[in-house]
Amino acid sequence: MNGPEFAITIRPEAAGDEDTIFALTEAAFADMPFSDADEQHVITRLRDDGDLTLSLVAEDAERIVGHIAFSPVTITGGAKGWFGLGPVSVWPEFHHRGIGGALIKRGIADLRAAGAKGIVLLGSNVYYPRFGFAHVPELTYPGPPPEYFQALLLDGEMPSGEVSYAPGFYPAV
Repeated sequence: MNGPEFAITIRPEAAGDEDTIFALTEAAFADMPFSDADEQHVITRLRDDGDLTLSLVAEDAERIVGHIAFSPVTITGGAKGWFGLGPVSVWPEFHHRGIGGALIKRGIADLRAAGAKGIVLLGSNVYYPRFGFAHVPELTYPGPPPEYFQALLLDGEMPSGEVSYAPGFYPAV
């Protein structure tokens, strides 16, 4: 897999990026059949709760064109240092140009460098394996079909248990 089709810069989210990230995420998921139309609010809740561990933006020469979020997860077996990937968003007019892949690669590298043990995600079992993600029976997430819940081990041994995302993923009722 190659990089983006045009020059981008990837950097950590900065103050003032919030509104653009919100609008970008809302637009990126607007026509997705699996979306509950809450992804942009998830990022806001994660940020407000202090659970937005890693938030990266991709910029072209003019504006932010993509975003990725990582937040802590808990595993019932007690494993520490695990994070959830998502959401990852790219403006619809920039889909299929390698921006999301570049954000994923950079996020994995940054978390590995920070000493993370692993990353989980709920997503396409066709797209994410190219980055090393795979369904592993040791880790479970209730609800969706198990093959869509995937993990990437960065260091150590694969833990076992049920995974819960940060509270920002679960809107208050």
